[in-house]
Amino acid sequence: MPSIVDGLLDAAQRDLGYREQSNGYTKFGEWYYANVDKSDSYFKTAPWCDMFVTWAAHQAGVQEYVGEFAYTVDHAKWFRQQNAWSDEPEPGAIVFFDWSGGDSIEGIDHVGIVEKVDGAKIFTIEGNADRVWLKRKERDQGKIVGYGLPRKVQENLGAREENASEQVESAAVGGAPEPPAKSSAVQHVSVSAPQTFAGVTSELPQVQDVTAPAAVLVALLCTAVAVRRIRDSRPAHAVGGGRHHQASGWNRDLLA
Repeated sequence: MPSIVDGLLDAAQRDLGYREQSNGYTKFGEWYYANVDKSDSYFKTAPWCDMFVTWAAHQAGVQEYVGEFAYTVDHAKWFRQQNAWSDEPEPGAIVFFDWSGGDSIEGIDHVGIVEKVDGAKIFTIEGNADRVWLKRKERDQGKIVGYGLPRKVQENLGAREENASEQVESAAVGGAPEPPAKSSAVQHVSVSAPQTFAGVTSELPQVQDVTAPAAVLVALLCTAVAVRRIRDSRPAHAVGGGRHHQASGWNRDLLA
C-alpha cells in the first residue's frame, strides 16, 4: 500500500495540464459539489485550488489525513487543530500561501501540494495556478504561511487509538477491583432471557450459570465509549463547517 506522500502525489500528477473552462467550470468543483458539499452549486465554477487538493486526497484514499475543504483558511485552521501545522516543508505537505507576504492563517489566499524541496525552493503541484491551470510551480518561502502535514495527522490519530486501546486493556485486565462476594449488584447475570443495556435490547442464547463480574462489564462499557470517541474524532469526519465555503474567501484565490 503506498504511503500518504506517494499516493497523494501520484493522484495530483494525473491531471497536470488541466485547464478550467472559460466560465470557471472545473471537474474538481463539479466533483466537490457532488461528493462533499451540495449546499451551493457555485462550487462548480468557484476558485478551485483547495477543491483540487480534496479531490486528490480522495483519489489516493487519504482524505482522512488531508481533510475536505474548499476554503483555504478553514483548511489551515484544521491542520492546526490536529497538531499537524508546521513551518518546515516536506514532500506531501499541504502548503498555504499569502500573496501579501503575511504570516497569519487568516490572510491565506491559496493552497497547493509540496512535490519536493530543494534548499529554499519549494516545488509544488497547484490547482488554479496562474488563474486557470493545474500545473507545477516553483515557489520561495516569502509568500508561504505554513504547511499542513497529513503524515502528522495520521501519526496523531494512531497515537490516540493506541492510547485508548491501552486504557481498555488495563480496565479489562484489572483496572476495576472485584466486587465483594455478597454485596455486588451485578454478581450473576442470567442470559436465558432478553437483556437490555443502555437502551439496546438483544436476544441472547440460552446459557446456564454465567458469571459476569462487574470488572468485565466495566471493561466492555469502556471499550464501547473509547471506540465511539475515536470514531467521532477521526479528522475527515470532524470537519463540519470546514467543508463549506465562506464568501470572503473565494476571490482571493484568483491571484494564484
